[in-house]
Amino acid sequence: MPVEFISATFPNQSTEITPIPGAKIDPEYLIRYARSLDDYEYNYTLVPYDSSYFDPWTVASTISAVTKKLKVIIALRPNTLYPTLAAKALATLDQISGGRVVVHFIAGGSDVEQAREGDFLTKEQRYERLEEFIKICKRAWSSTEAFDWDGKHYQFKGFRNLVVPNNGSSIPVSVGGSSDEAYRVGGSLGDIFGLWGEPLKETQGQIDRIYAEAEKAGRTDRPRIWVTFRPIVAETEELAWAKAHRTLDALNSNRDAGKSRVLGTAVGPNAVAPQNVGSQRLLEIAKKGEVQDRALWYPTVTATGARGASTALVGSYQTVVDSILDYVDLGCELISIRGYDNLNDAIDYGRYILPKVREGIKERAEKATNGAEGEGENGVEAA
Repeated sequence: MPVEFISATFPNQSTEITPIPGAKIDPEYLIRYARSLDDYEYNYTLVPYDSSYFDPWTVASTISAVTKKLKVIIALRPNTLYPTLAAKALATLDQISGGRVVVHFIAGGSDVEQAREGDFLTKEQRYERLEEFIKICKRAWSSTEAFDWDGKHYQFKGFRNLVVPNNGSSIPVSVGGSSDEAYRVGGSLGDIFGLWGEPLKETQGQIDRIYAEAEKAGRTDRPRIWVTFRPIVAETEELAWAKAHRTLDALNSNRDAGKSRVLGTAVGPNAVAPQNVGSQRLLEIAKKGEVQDRALWYPTVTATGARGASTALVGSYQTVVDSILDYVDLGCELISIRGYDNLNDAIDYGRYILPKVREGIKERAEKATNGAEGEGENGVEAA
């Protein structure tokens, strides 16, 4: 499948570098943001979830109503919705949008955050529940026949779903994480597996783990790999690095003043260490150096305590394009890029990054084709 691009949806002008306390949804801004993603040919936008943040279903419905091609990725925690209802809700929105829905399941990486909405399961139990949840949704989407379920976390009898996805059988399922449990569940059941931006070597290691779990589960296919970055770009290297340090200063200043928030979660100087493995990995990698590979910059990780996707790619447009292509060469098919000046960065990426990455992919494909043809002409059977 072709390489595709993901952004994230922001419903108002509040950002991590210029936070607006208590900001409400700005419908005009949300619509402008969504339509900009559509116009610049992003393929998806993630609608995130947090216990204190806006309802993703309402936001996703609004986005699908004002765009033509953009697909919405709804972040969903299993503790917030019964799986039979989730299956119907996702299929309903998928029908309304003309098949433009993806679901990103979140097992839950923080006991404290899960407890805010009444979820007191352990991490291991949360992944067991997630596995059941996904299996129930897939069963509900693939057949209109009534079925029973007698699992550890869900039990019901005679459920029948008449609300089928737009394509008649499925909605793409995404799972993310960096723990053994995440690799197992996502590798065996996910159509997409989401990773945060780590160096190439570490990313390859995670991809190998995911593929191994897919093989162990008896799959003949593999999850598509989604990797996320926070690019800081400009016309030249010098301008990009100056912008990066201004961004870092703002992040540090907001953190020290207690103004910093990632979604609805405060990030302050006395914040406890993150519990999820993905954040722990980012913080450990950050200790190895500020810049890794071509342009992967880690001070934004430490400034935010690795809450959420936080690794930056810093450099000129071409440097960042080349860095993204390095991950494409690893097999990453879904590239998520979002900045710190949300709307303006999304527009800049749409103008200067997405077209160049697509051009680079096309050039690679042409070289591969020409190389195969050349081997055939020289008497060597082409692959």
